Amino acid sequence: MRTQRRTLIFIPTYNEAENVQGLYRQIEGLGLGCDFLFLDDNSPDGTGEIIDSLAEANPRVHTIHRPGKLGIGSAHTDGIHWAYAQGYEVLITLDCDFTHSPDRIPDFIACASDYHVVIGSRFMQEGSLPGWNAFRKSLTYSGHYMTNLLLRMPLDATGAFRLYRLDRIPEDIFGLIASRGYSFFFESLYVLWLNGAMVKEIPISLPARTQGNSKMEIRDAYQSFHLLLKLLRRRIVEPKTLHYSVFPAVTDRREMKVN
Repeated sequence: MRTQRRTLIFIPTYNEAENVQGLYRQIEGLGLGCDFLFLDDNSPDGTGEIIDSLAEANPRVHTIHRPGKLGIGSAHTDGIHWAYAQGYEVLITLDCDFTHSPDRIPDFIACASDYHVVIGSRFMQEGSLPGWNAFRKSLTYSGHYMTNLLLRMPLDATGAFRLYRLDRIPEDIFGLIASRGYSFFFESLYVLWLNGAMVKEIPISLPARTQGNSKMEIRDAYQSFHLLLKLLRRRIVEPKTLHYSVFPAVTDRREMKVN
């Protein structure tokens, strides 16, 4: 299965030396013909050098090196703008720790014709978080509950496993997104959804990482909750700051198809 549209796989990294080469080989082995962009935040474990070696061996692999940890949200923002600048039609984003299974990428691509955004949902099937400890599960379920309750957005909004149809989403809409941390994920999806983007959820399983350590800390959860309240305030008090007239009005953004 080769993609019909110019497609970029974006993978941000920090201390992923144990995972990055294996993940790249697994995705490349799918035979999709996609390009790759790795963005590394000056990993002290040598991840940056590994992705440079991948780029030297394959002209379809591109790299961005930043001077240090600048936030996962800012990494995705930089990756999105780079993809627009290079003329990609489709952007697929995923983590580097194998919690997002590369084998599911073709399922995302299969939905690309009919939606603006495709997201992997951890809440559509039983047992979707195998191996997770109680603390991590509670953070994940709490985040999902709060985004649903406060934003009235019935989607798994906090995950990074996504597909964007960049040729149908104007780049400027991402300028409405302020977050530079983990809250980027629910803020970006909310802005797109609120403005009428048609979003498709597909069920995914998210196993606990087997190599390396999780990058999320408890302070990230507090910061995300704080931004969630700010986003709710913007929606009520300053709705124009979230408005971008581009998508047609729809009654069910998750199921209606794009012409």
